[in-house]
Amino acid sequence: AQEKKIFMVQGPYPIIRRLLRARGWVERKAPSTGRQLEQHCGDQNRQRLQTAPSSAGARQREEEEQCDEDPLGIHRLMSHLARDQLPNFIWTNFLETVDRQLLRDDSVLNHYARVDAFTTKEGLCLSLQNLPWIEQADPNAFFPRCYRLGTRDDREAFIEDFRLTAARSLLKLALEEAGDRPLRTEQVPNSDNGEGESHISHPKHSTAQPGSPLYPELVEEALEVCKQHLGVLQHEDIDRNTPSPCRTCIDWDNFLQQYYRVAHEGAGLVLTRQQRKQCQNLLQRLAEKLPQLDMEGKLNVWILKPGAESQGRGIICMTRLEEMLQLAWSCTAPSVQVGRWVVQKYVERLMTIFGTKFDIRQWFVVTDWKPLTVWFYQDCYLRFCSRPFSLHHLERARHLCNVSVQKWYKTSPDLDPRVPPDKIWSNKQFQEYLAQVGQGDAWHEVLVPGMKAAILNALRSARDRVRFCKGNFELYGADFVVGENLQPWLLEINSCPTMSPSSAVTRQLCANVQRDTLRLVLDRKDNPTCSIGAFELIYKE
Repeated sequence: AQEKKIFMVQGPYPIIRRLLRARGWVERKAPSTGRQLEQHCGDQNRQRLQTAPSSAGARQREEEEQCDEDPLGIHRLMSHLARDQLPNFIWTNFLETVDRQLLRDDSVLNHYARVDAFTTKEGLCLSLQNLPWIEQADPNAFFPRCYRLGTRDDREAFIEDFRLTAARSLLKLALEEAGDRPLRTEQVPNSDNGEGESHISHPKHSTAQPGSPLYPELVEEALEVCKQHLGVLQHEDIDRNTPSPCRTCIDWDNFLQQYYRVAHEGAGLVLTRQQRKQCQNLLQRLAEKLPQLDMEGKLNVWILKPGAESQGRGIICMTRLEEMLQLAWSCTAPSVQVGRWVVQKYVERLMTIFGTKFDIRQWFVVTDWKPLTVWFYQDCYLRFCSRPFSLHHLERARHLCNVSVQKWYKTSPDLDPRVPPDKIWSNKQFQEYLAQVGQGDAWHEVLVPGMKAAILNALRSARDRVRFCKGNFELYGADFVVGENLQPWLLEINSCPTMSPSSAVTRQLCANVQRDTLRLVLDRKDNPTCSIGAFELIYKE
């Protein structure tokens, strides 16, 4: 029988096209039309139908020709001969571009349906909320607390969480004012700024003018709220709704306004010796129950995100409850209406490199959902911000590491010159840095196991909602930040991670992961012992 080797590529994937041609595959050209389904590629999870200008087809042809090693026109001729053949293999930037009439029963496609259960911010938030009912795992151990503002229960839970976090933060600030360093995790030694200094940016609160005096009950109220919350946590039952601690026991509006003055305007606090002991004791006991108490910091920064956008669109860091709720309710853009907003706790105590925030883009492939089969890519890359990290300044250039965000900002003059000019590092460069600061084992002992566990938990939480066909596969890109104790925190998972290189590092790594994905999903079928490059099987049920 004739070997079936007809493929179709839709989207900016010249490397996939070249690799398939090198294997002897023949391309059936995708139909070019005026209406294109445009992908927010480089990390698009939500697909929108847009009317593209007529130049879209020309742009695609230009991308093809840039990598079209076909000086004699042989590939073009073969494509013409295959124009009526149904493709056996389709690589597309997203599922909705595929004409269903082109699919055969045995077609291999690089997407699954309904993966928005974990590839949108809103979907991941909901799926991980349900994780404890599915697995013996706590999402709070790897995923910053997250709420969907469009649902009443989530919105009320967020308001309560914000208040409780403010109360805990006030106790931390009060202890700091008293000269304590509460609940510090082990610090990564900083080889950059001299021995013994922390490389984490911690705002100072005692430099601003105190203004009018704070009302004296403030610390007592925070202590009372935290005591009641601890009582709830100690008797928590997963199968019942726990009562809300102290929802009306204090004037929350007044408390928050006073907290803002302490946290953001430099107002001072004075602790009695008894209060100091109570603060220390309460925070220690809460830390045993709250996995995020340390990473959440003390300024109550949250990050507001449109639930189905990508590439950093619409994301903003905020510190005031009323402003967050107002923004979510007032925005009328179709993609960011209140039902689509999520709000997530910002990781305040994070690791920085040369005083600059970074995140990690980590690839993985799912080749089956029953049994769930997951392959982890052993190479990844870091993305840096273009301005030094500071919790006093919440602009996007300091806090959103997306390449699509940072490309709009010039490098800040006060950025450490050791931050790479293209704002990208490979994981190998990161491992060298960790070794220089005395944490050479952290990559393999803490970071990689943490990322693998987070990815697997996210997939398990969503798998009942995914629709899949046997033989298909999908490549994903997970984004992590690193806590100052080197724990990775999952932020989001992207379908269709960008393969457009923005640096020498990503040019090599993106080419490699595409090459190895084809080895994994095509070559391995015929030769189970063939090389699959940097992929590692991490889970098969």
